[in-house]
Amino acid sequence: MEGVLTTLTRIRELREALDAERAAGKTIALVPTMGALHEGHLALVREAAERADIVVASVFVNPMQFGEASDLEAYPRTLDADVAQLEELGVSLVFAPTVDEMYPDGKSETVVQAGAVGFLYEGRSRPGHFDGVLTVVSKLFHIVHPDVAVFGEKDAQQLFLVKRMVRDLNMPVEIVGVPTEREDSGLALSSRNGRIEPSRKADALVLSQALRAASRSADQGVEAMLSAAQGVVQSDSGVSLDYLAAVDPETFRAIPDNHRGPARVIIAARVGDVRLIDNTMVSVD
Repeated sequence: MEGVLTTLTRIRELREALDAERAAGKTIALVPTMGALHEGHLALVREAAERADIVVASVFVNPMQFGEASDLEAYPRTLDADVAQLEELGVSLVFAPTVDEMYPDGKSETVVQAGAVGFLYEGRSRPGHFDGVLTVVSKLFHIVHPDVAVFGEKDAQQLFLVKRMVRDLNMPVEIVGVPTEREDSGLALSSRNGRIEPSRKADALVLSQALRAASRSADQGVEAMLSAAQGVVQSDSGVSLDYLAAVDPETFRAIPDNHRGPARVIIAARVGDVRLIDNTMVSVD
C-alpha cells in the first residue's frame, strides 16, 4: 500500500487495512483534518511522514464542533482536490467518512468533555466546540490506533486540550505540534482565509501584526506586551476583537502581571464575516 493512495469511507475497511500494515511491522501516523487543505495542512503531513511508515489523513467536517448551522454549511468541502494534494505527498490512506458513518445514531450521547479550559477563549466564543473536537479526535484515535498524531500550533488551545486528553486518559499515542505556516504577509494560513474579501485582506493582517508587537514588547513585562498588541488592533476599525490574552503554555490559563518566562499570546477577531485566530510564543522578561 505504501506509495499508493487509497481513499476509504468505512471504519471497518480502514481498520482492516491498518491491521495488515501493523502486521507487517509498519508504524502509523494520523493527520486529522476537516479538508479544504492548504500548505499548513501539508506541513503536518510532511511531519507525519518523517515520523511513521504509513500516513493516514482523515478528511471529515465534524458537525459536533460547530455551534451554528450556517457555519457548518459554509465550511468548504473540496475532497477531490484534497486527495490530489495528499497523493503528491505520498499519503497512504485517506479516511473520508460520512457523518452517518461516524455518528450512526445521530449526535453522540457519549462526549469527551474539555473541562474548565474548554470554556475559555475559543470555548467561550464557541460553546461546546472543544467537546466536539475532543470527541471526534478520540473516535479517530480508537479507529486508527496511530503511533503518532500531528496537529498544527495555530490551533493552540485545541492542541493543548488534545495533549491533555491523551495524558488524562492514558491514550497510547504521541502528539506532535507543528509551527504555524504563514503567507509572506504574515497572515496565518487557514481554510477560512478564502472567505476574506480582497478589500479586507489588509485588516486580516492586524492579527499577526499585533502578535509581532507583543513579541517586541515582551521584555517590558506582561502589561506592556498586551498593551502594544491592543494598540495595533485598535488602530484598525475593520477588525472586531474577540479576545487577546497571554497564557501559560503549561496550563493555558492567563498569566499574572509579574510572570516571567515563556508565554503564548493568543488572539481572535472578526474581519467582516470571517473569524480568524492566531498565536505566538514569547519570552516575558
